[in-house]
Amino acid sequence: MTILLYELVGRDEGRPFSPHCWKATMALAQKGLDISTAPTRFLEVPAVEGGVSKTVPVIRDGDKVVTDSFAIALYLEEAYPDRPSLFGGEGGKAMARFIERWSQSTIHPYVTTAALVDLHAMQDEQNGSYFRQSREQRFGKRLEDVVAARDAGLATFRAALEPLRSMLSYQPFIGGASPLFADYIVFGALQWARIASPYKLLEDSDVVAQWFTRCLDLHGGLGRKVAAAA
Repeated sequence: MTILLYELVGRDEGRPFSPHCWKATMALAQKGLDISTAPTRFLEVPAVEGGVSKTVPVIRDGDKVVTDSFAIALYLEEAYPDRPSLFGGEGGKAMARFIERWSQSTIHPYVTTAALVDLHAMQDEQNGSYFRQSREQRFGKRLEDVVAARDAGLATFRAALEPLRSMLSYQPFIGGASPLFADYIVFGALQWARIASPYKLLEDSDVVAQWFTRCLDLHGGLGRKVAAAA
């Protein structure tokens, strides 16, 4: 049976950009499951599956609907235990929880700073108006004023990745010899930046950038199905 994945898009349905949807996409690929996608714009999210969630990703697997990327990964692990594991056991689930909190407190804020105007430009007129109004209310300033701080914050952002950089000097993936859901959490954040904005977050020589390239190549180059922002 094909699993339906609702994923966030802008004007171009072929450029899903949400970090959380990419986590789900990579998790489904690791499980080797057949999927179909439902491109969903910001203003369409409240209608997904009768209003089951305020955000995507959402999946429908038969009569089962699951919301939230982490919950989706847990569901897939339980529902398809005979397929490659996303966690490698209970310890992997705990590790992934830590990585998720770290990513959302360390990577997501800077990606938002760096890419906010570019993300706005990806939307159609109606969704662009919603995006600008909601984000400017959240930040208390214009989108352009948020992004103006990105150059000043770049060195600090890169330095904040040192724990990840150091760990990847010992092993090719966060999960060890092969990727686990923890890898897809951080991958999703950097893929969000890659698709939304041409702004260069990392030098090519950075160990983290090299890990990200390995992740782009996973599952038949799934991460490359959407080109980087020009």
